[in-house]
Amino acid sequence: MWMLEYAAAAFGLACVALTVRQSVLCWPTGLIMVSLYLVVFYQARLYSDMLLQGVYIVLQIYGWYAWLYGGADRSALSVTRASSRELLAWCVVCLVGTAALGGTMRALTDASLPFVDAFTTSASLVAQWLLGRKRLESWLFWIVVDVASIGVYLAKGLYPTTGLYTIFLCLAVWGFVEWKRALPAAEPA
Repeated sequence: MWMLEYAAAAFGLACVALTVRQSVLCWPTGLIMVSLYLVVFYQARLYSDMLLQGVYIVLQIYGWYAWLYGGADRSALSVTRASSRELLAWCVVCLVGTAALGGTMRALTDASLPFVDAFTTSASLVAQWLLGRKRLESWLFWIVVDVASIGVYLAKGLYPTTGLYTIFLCLAVWGFVEWKRALPAAEPA
């Protein structure tokens, strides 16, 4: 499993670095990463994370399309901010998703860390959706996910993935700073 995990981590680094730079190549690179991690998380019995990778496959395809054609008149998207109402709604979605998925995993499987795993899954889905829409606040969700994930993967002995998420945390901070600079002048900073 360790070779697969290292390969997934390498594609993950490339994916996030490309995302920070707003390169559309982040999406096919991400497709490879999530496909590899689906297997890694299945073998580690992190079933919520495993299911997340399956959803990510769909979201990678959506993000790829949205970044190319999701703007006005099917143009490329620009970085924008989410409204306070939108962020509140996504936080509620994250909490409800955590409770529902964590409870289900605890009741029906031998999942390890079911509620923390469910939280990182729910928050990751919100972050990925916001990323696909090029919302600046996607990076704030990723920062929270990365901090929680570092603890989970360290506890599970997934050391290459722990290292990867530590780097992801740094890249998420960098991404927030870079995307904030990329906001159109009319957007409030």
